[in-house]
Amino acid sequence: MAIFDLFSKRKKRQESQGKPDVYQYDAIPQPFKIQVAHIWRAALGRWFRPTGYYTHGEASPASELWELIQKTMAEEKGLWAIGQSDSDPEERCIQYLMTADTDGTLDIIELSFKVIDRFARDFNPYQQQEACIKLSANEAIEDLNVRFREHGIGYQYISGDIIRVDSQFLHAEAVKPALALLNETGFSGPADEFMRAFDHHRKGDNKQAIAEALKAFESTMKSICTMRKWSYGPKDTAKPLMDILFTNGLVPPELETHFGGLRSAMESGLPTLANRTSRHGQGVTPVEIPLHFAAYALHLVASNIVFLIECHKAKK
Repeated sequence: MAIFDLFSKRKKRQESQGKPDVYQYDAIPQPFKIQVAHIWRAALGRWFRPTGYYTHGEASPASELWELIQKTMAEEKGLWAIGQSDSDPEERCIQYLMTADTDGTLDIIELSFKVIDRFARDFNPYQQQEACIKLSANEAIEDLNVRFREHGIGYQYISGDIIRVDSQFLHAEAVKPALALLNETGFSGPADEFMRAFDHHRKGDNKQAIAEALKAFESTMKSICTMRKWSYGPKDTAKPLMDILFTNGLVPPELETHFGGLRSAMESGLPTLANRTSRHGQGVTPVEIPLHFAAYALHLVASNIVFLIECHKAKK
């Protein structure tokens, strides 16, 4: 299913800049829930009451899946049923989704996508047609994770579970500290670029995410040079900027040998990735950048920013 970048989404991203994390974890907005319900109907199919006029009296293949989700949620929550008693299982699941608190919402999303992942995935073409399924399991999971990112909700469905993004080591140890450090005086430029990188990442524009990540890395080095009155050219890129920082002893001399590999990674890792994917013409065939490439670039630049700013703060 196509995901469209509406004006209101761009406006919300702009308003969120400067916050201590790019994700929030406590509130699930109603528009997100409605979008999940749309994914359900496209990936699970529609519930049909068995009649003599529908598939020779048999229920839709989707009906068993909706019933499984409804019954499992009721049992696990200690309820006789979820939703309204006069509703069918599909409607009950959607009613529960729309009224549940954050934990309940994540519970039913996780359960429903396990069902999509394990059972709807195995429907044959005839069953998919009978159930009115229009979205594959992989497409449904991808759409869910896009919606999570789009709304700035810090969860993802990965390998059968809903996980918090900040439970991932790199986000907790690199991205959040980088945001906090960049919000300090003197780093407003790279802070804006770093947030824009995440904005592009949320809406799936991975080329621009990588390009903005490199800009944030370079701007961080320029900001340090400016504050320390170290001369640099306005068009200097990552490598000459790194030369300036190391020449002026930003990294303590006793650590330079140890950090030789780090310098090499800083000079070549992110700039090379950006140059090969986003900073030059792509030719006749558009270059598609996988999501994990962009995530790697964001985490790499976050780690570099944290290291350089901490070195700057420690150097007298």
